[in-house]
Amino acid sequence: MAKRILIVDDDESVCELLKFVLEREGFATILAKDGEAALNQAGTGQPDLILLDLMLPKYGGFEVLRQLQKPGTARIPIVVFTGRYTDRSTQELIKSESNVVDFLEKPINTISLSTRIRTILKI
Repeated sequence: MAKRILIVDDDESVCELLKFVLEREGFATILAKDGEAALNQAGTGQPDLILLDLMLPKYGGFEVLRQLQKPGTARIPIVVFTGRYTDRSTQELIKSESNVVDFLEKPINTISLSTRIRTILKI
């Protein structure tokens, strides 16, 4: 069965690009365009991994990240990404969350992303 990846980004072109790349690589994808949808999908969609943009409407990425530390979703690995500049201390703070496994800056290198996801999911 295909591993399920939840893609959370309010930019439709980013969602569609990541969806295309990941589905071509054999992953199943779930899309969420805001923080509220992300939390709903994380709880009900049972993703194997979450790609989370930090800049989101209806709960920002930081709030979503905090909520995902709760039982039920705390074991889902999260790759955080952003198009905004973030200083090293902010990146380290994000990476210190128990289920954050990587931090990427946009534009995302889709080839290395697929490889990274396979490594994280051990496939």
